[in-house]
Amino acid sequence: MDFELAHLRALTAAADLGTFDAAARHLHITPSALSQRIKALETATGRVLLVRSRPIQVTDAGAAVLRLARQVDALAADVVRDLGADAQTVIPLAVNADSLATWVLPALARVTADWPTICIDIHRDDQEHTADLLRAGTVMAAITSQSRAVQGCTVTRLGVMRYRACAAPDFVARWFDGPITSAALGAAPYVDFDRKDELQNEFLRRRGVDQARRHQVPGSSEFIDAIRLGMGWGMVPSGWRRRLGDQLVVLDVDDPGVEVELYWQQWSLRTPALDAVASAIASAAAGQR
Repeated sequence: MDFELAHLRALTAAADLGTFDAAARHLHITPSALSQRIKALETATGRVLLVRSRPIQVTDAGAAVLRLARQVDALAADVVRDLGADAQTVIPLAVNADSLATWVLPALARVTADWPTICIDIHRDDQEHTADLLRAGTVMAAITSQSRAVQGCTVTRLGVMRYRACAAPDFVARWFDGPITSAALGAAPYVDFDRKDELQNEFLRRRGVDQARRHQVPGSSEFIDAIRLGMGWGMVPSGWRRRLGDQLVVLDVDDPGVEVELYWQQWSLRTPALDAVASAIASAAAGQR
């Protein structure tokens, strides 16, 4: 198959921006011209690459070509830099919320200071689901709990993020007058990050609790604030526990908590810009152990 760079960039723009109109504006062409480029790419591959919905959906075949499009664009940017010209390199990453809120941003800030031409595009999702974005071609790399490599990617273990059940001191005094029993946990409210968050449920199941009152607060710092303000207890990662000190207390000091293994998965096709990001992430993760 022959792939033209302009056609691949049309696919990337449509997938990223969600509509043909927005993608056409981004590429400074008409929606009709963009549609023709996508059709030419679909003709070359013999596959439907995009579902023309709002927003646009990438098909399985489209995900494979989208990965190629991002790889070609990254390699082209490297060549432009080698020739002594400025070239912006967009690095789309999938990161879990807790890592993003505690240790990832300082690492990425160092990369962008050393590499002014790198632009970071972060996609936030639960660590159980970030690999799906890598598989779909949406991102070039991901922090994930999945140790099995996505096709076409390499895997590096980052370490363990440990969560422990914590609450505000006043909340503990109100709801847990004595040992942390199953009955007390069933009565006390807890906080979930979102509907994908299973950490609190895992802790409850280990204690034989099937159901308890739940608040949902979909924001990492807001989730912590809800616990700190006494709305409920929740599973708090070590980075937040160190930061908040005596504003939170561990419900059961004898309970080891929940450990989540984290891995860095990235394209097997390496570029200097992506390698710089990977190195910064690995170094920052080692500092969390």
